[in-house]
Amino acid sequence: MAKITIEHRDALIYMLGEAAELEHAIMAQYLFAAFSLKGGTDEDVDERQLRHIKEWRKAIMGVATEEMLHLGLANNLLAAVGAAPRVGRPNLPQAGRYYPPGMSFALVPFSERALRHFLYLERPENINREDAEGFAALAEAEPMMTEREIVPRPQDFATVGELYHAIEDGFENLVEHHGERWLFVGPPEAQATPDNFWWPDLIQVTDLESARRAIATIVEQGEGTRGDWKEAHYGRFLEVLGEYLTLKREDKDFEPARPVLAAVVRPPVDAEPGPLVRDPMTARVLDVFNVTYEVLLYTLGRFFGHGDEDAEQLQTLATASVLLMVDGLRPLGDLVTRMPVGDEHPGKTAGPSFEIFYRSGYVLPHAEAAWILLHERLLELYGFLMATLSMGGPAELAPVGDSILEIANKLAARMPVLKERRIRVPPAWGIGAVPADQPAAGSRAIEPPSSD
Repeated sequence: MAKITIEHRDALIYMLGEAAELEHAIMAQYLFAAFSLKGGTDEDVDERQLRHIKEWRKAIMGVATEEMLHLGLANNLLAAVGAAPRVGRPNLPQAGRYYPPGMSFALVPFSERALRHFLYLERPENINREDAEGFAALAEAEPMMTEREIVPRPQDFATVGELYHAIEDGFENLVEHHGERWLFVGPPEAQATPDNFWWPDLIQVTDLESARRAIATIVEQGEGTRGDWKEAHYGRFLEVLGEYLTLKREDKDFEPARPVLAAVVRPPVDAEPGPLVRDPMTARVLDVFNVTYEVLLYTLGRFFGHGDEDAEQLQTLATASVLLMVDGLRPLGDLVTRMPVGDEHPGKTAGPSFEIFYRSGYVLPHAEAAWILLHERLLELYGFLMATLSMGGPAELAPVGDSILEIANKLAARMPVLKERRIRVPPAWGIGAVPADQPAAGSRAIEPPSSD
């Protein structure tokens, strides 16, 4: 394959944005598979099989967590060269539309097919693997850029590692021709550090050496170092696949995953069409998941694209994003895999669809307004969640609602303007907001949580 060309800052930003989107899309696939795994012996597995299932879930969730770290590192690299964060991505499934023809993405429950697809994504450059069945590329390869082009555009790469090696070459070439002071113009305080997210490998990028270390961390965790891939993502998935195939040979009826279907609440405009969730309660719970995910992306976008926030406010955004993942997405992702898709798909359950509403991105540009919008959306989400509970929704929603209010409380404690606002919730469906000085007949007010 011809070498990827990165001759100017814009091309580097373009490829870093592509890397961030890939990390995001890969992470969503891993989480979908992990959430699909069964959780108890009441789901037609024995104690020994359940122990393996729990270990597989732990392994996949660990890899997904490292993909979140990689997304953070990609955004640190973007910030270092003066660019905006990239926390959005296309909806899934995607094959040959936004990415090179060898890159195909879909939400698939845990299975041999899913694991072989994950191995294909994480394969080292010196290992030749075919993708799993059903992940064939749909587009032709892009012609490579030449040195004389000024407009950045897609370029082909076979592996994620190859993309990052090209990005590293781009950093080196630009530093060689223009110098570090010319390239690294972004403020270091715009980046995530271990103090914010508690990852020791979250490297702050300020020069070529730190850029190399950030890229090396991503590549080594994914495909391994110099051919040693046993502890990397590739090796961990290979171990899970081996164990799964062994248990399957012992019991051909063994099925570790729930009958999950990658269905969506509404058809996406930027992805291949797929099945729709027709069960009304499942659709509401999946909307709770997707709006929690939406607020998470807004929060991460504000953290990486912040302006006037002080250190405590930045830490509040970081803490809020972690709580949204751990106390929101994790229990909701597990919950929806136990809920029916609808009569059109008997016996099938839904899965976390990770639906993206705004293809243009999730960056809120103005500090006070950004916090108001985040806070408002959290309280809208809380109202919708409580309305869903009142309609007979699953009891597992209640602790998620508590966490949503806790996060809103943390925001209100750090931004004075939030203490003056109220969100009014009309009785019709429970989330609409009107200004506090314009009462709506029959509506009730949700006061912002106290800062105590």
